[in-house]
Amino acid sequence: MDDKIKLFIINLQLFADDETGEKTEKATPRKREEARKKGQVFKSTDLNSAVVLIAGSVVVFVTFPYMVSTMQKFTSLYILDRSLHEFSNEYIYSLLVEVVILMGKMVFPIFLATYVAALLIGYIQVGFVFSTDPLTPKPERLNPVEGFKKTFSKRALVELSKSLLKVIVTAFVVYTVLKKHYYVFPRFVDMELGITLKILSEIVFEMALKVGAVFIIIGIVDYIYQWYEHEKSLKMSKYDIKQEYKQTEGDPQVKSRQRQIQRQAAMKRMMSEVPDADVVITNPTHFAVALKYEADRVEAPVVVARGQDFVALKIKEIALANDVVVVENPFLARTLFYATDIGDLVPEELYQAVAEVLAFVYKQKKILL
Repeated sequence: MDDKIKLFIINLQLFADDETGEKTEKATPRKREEARKKGQVFKSTDLNSAVVLIAGSVVVFVTFPYMVSTMQKFTSLYILDRSLHEFSNEYIYSLLVEVVILMGKMVFPIFLATYVAALLIGYIQVGFVFSTDPLTPKPERLNPVEGFKKTFSKRALVELSKSLLKVIVTAFVVYTVLKKHYYVFPRFVDMELGITLKILSEIVFEMALKVGAVFIIIGIVDYIYQWYEHEKSLKMSKYDIKQEYKQTEGDPQVKSRQRQIQRQAAMKRMMSEVPDADVVITNPTHFAVALKYEADRVEAPVVVARGQDFVALKIKEIALANDVVVVENPFLARTLFYATDIGDLVPEELYQAVAEVLAFVYKQKKILL
């Protein structure tokens, strides 16, 4: 009795493995499409940040002379030239408007460049994806246990490692650049403000480029890691693939049964046409083709039934039972079987041979009458 129980448990385990087996198979196109619709795509935020940092730094460096020049003009206009104006509400309002316009002129190119860079790198990584699923409230997100698991998960550890690496890299780059240019800082005392700002912009730009270059490398590595994790999360078990196939293509057993029923129905319809045929041409056992000729409707005889081996014998049997003339002509029967299908007219090249058979049939019918 114990052995039977053990065997029963083993069978249940095997069944469970089939139902919820390990996810070892690559995701199907349908699974990938469903994940994409839900917004489940892989991308590297580190790569996005690196590209945005470099784009913003380049624009700032290129437009920096324009910023300095604009600020000088503004200072000259509102502090020196308008210092004698009454400090009224209207003056404050106009000054505020000018400041807003000035900030817009200086900041807009940076915002535009970083926005385009972020949009472009995001599109390169994932293409165009629009999904409201990530915004849908889900109760499991409020589960403290799941939150605790995510906090100490492998992904969280990887993100922490990346953050520490970026801090270390940034600190190292800043240190090396400052060490490279440390000799120039004491000289700022004797320099004009414009030259000082120009040198400082070059130093900061060098830092940004070096940090951005390292972040690009980190981002590429992160992109590969995100792709690996994404592929891993989409993996399916053999049971999942089987169930998906049933949902999309239908159960193979059901479809097989449907095809069998369709074949049987087609066979039944074909056999019902045999009693109305004018002649059945056989070879005599392997092939059988039933022809019907209605001179007032069609220009040539029509194939109403055809079959091979068992079906051919069945056609011949029905024909004999319904007094349909059966003619043995192996070559013609074989040629008609391979050259035509049910409902086809007899090919023109076989008109002569079929006409001779029909003439023989009509002659036989007259003799019987």
